Amino acid sequence: MPRRPLPSRWAAVAALAAMAVLGASLIACTPRPGGPTPIGGGGASAGGHPAPELAGLTEWTNSAPLTLAALRAEKRVVLVDFWTYTCVNCIRTLPYLKQWHARYAAAGLTIIGVHAPEFDFEHDAGNVRRAVEANGITYPVALDNEMKTWDAFENNAWPAKYLVTADGQVRFTHTGEGNYEGTERAIREALTAAGHDVSAIPSGGLPEPSRDPKATSITRELYGGYERNFHPRGAYAAQNAYYKGPDLVQDYSDGTGPRAADVWYLQGRWTNEREAIVHARATQNLEDYLAFAFHARSVNAVMQPRLTGAAYEVIVEIDGRPLRRDEAGLDITFDAGGRSIVKVQEPRMYSLAILPALADHELKLRSNSMDFAMYALTFGIYTAGS
Repeated sequence: MPRRPLPSRWAAVAALAAMAVLGASLIACTPRPGGPTPIGGGGASAGGHPAPELAGLTEWTNSAPLTLAALRAEKRVVLVDFWTYTCVNCIRTLPYLKQWHARYAAAGLTIIGVHAPEFDFEHDAGNVRRAVEANGITYPVALDNEMKTWDAFENNAWPAKYLVTADGQVRFTHTGEGNYEGTERAIREALTAAGHDVSAIPSGGLPEPSRDPKATSITRELYGGYERNFHPRGAYAAQNAYYKGPDLVQDYSDGTGPRAADVWYLQGRWTNEREAIVHARATQNLEDYLAFAFHARSVNAVMQPRLTGAAYEVIVEIDGRPLRRDEAGLDITFDAGGRSIVKVQEPRMYSLAILPALADHELKLRSNSMDFAMYALTFGIYTAGS
C-alpha cells in the first residue's frame, strides 16, 4: 500500500477526476475497463548503509521507549516494521512477525512495529492499542504520528521492513508482502554475525499465502475521501456530482448501465469528506447505497462510526442478493431473514467477502445510518483469508 502524494488544492482533484470519469465512460466498451491492477510482489534489497535513529515515536506499547543506539550497544539486531492497523497488506504479514519475535527475541532480535497512520483515527493511541491486542502482537510498537521515523528511513509504503544489524547498518529491506523465507534468512545471518547462536532454532514453518492460480490482475484499492481521490490511474468516484466541491452534501442517482472498473458509485444522499464518503441522511428502507464492480476473491472495507460514534449495520449484497455463507467475510453475520450484515462498532478494516473462486462481481453496501462512513476498499486474490 503506497503512501500516495496528497493534492494541495481541491481544484486539482476536481480537474483530474473529471477527466478520469470521462475517460472511464470512453473506454467502457473495452474488456475489463480501466484495467485491474497488475499483481506484483514487494521488492527486496540487501544493500548496506547506516541506519537513521528513530525519531518522534510516542505511545510505546509492549516496551519502554527504545533507541537504535541503545540497542546497538547491546548487540541487538533490529527489524523495523512500518505498518498501519487498517492496512490489509500489513495484517497479512503479522503472523510472520509474531513468529520471528517468538523465535529470536531471546537470541538477539528486537522487532519494532512503527505504526505510521494513514487515516486520522489511526493517530489515536487507544485505537492502536486495541489493534495490537486484537492481533496478539507482543513485540514493541510505537506511534509515528508525525511520520518522522518514516521520513528518516525515506520510506514510502506499508508494510516495509528494514533489518538493522548489530553494527548499525541497514543490510536488508523488503517492501510489501511476501519473501518471508528471505527475510528470516537475513535475520538469522545478522544474528549469527553479531555472535548469537541460532543453530538450534528452527526456521520456516508458516507457508506463504497461496494466490489464486488464475489471478493475473486485481481491482485496485479504492479510497472514499477526496484527499486521496487523486491517482495516476484516475479518481475513485464515478459520478460527476462528487466533484462539485469538497465537503458538500450531494444527491446521487445510480444509473442502470454497466459498471466501470476501479471506481465506486452512489445512490442517495452523501457527503464527500476529506477521508471518507459519508452517508448524509437517516433512511428507513435501505434505499441509499454504495456500489462497485470488482475482480478478486476477497473484499475488505475500512469503516467507522463517523458522527455519533454509535454502532450501525451495513447490509452487504453481491450481484443483487445476500452473500452465501461460503462467500461471507470474517465480519459477516446473518439475520433471521438471511441478510448478510456487518456491524460497524469501531474504526478498523472489516472483512466483507471471501469467495470460493476468482470472478467478476458487484457489491452493494447499504445502511440506514448517518454514521456510515467508507474510507477504503481493498481486494485480495489469496485462496484463503482476506
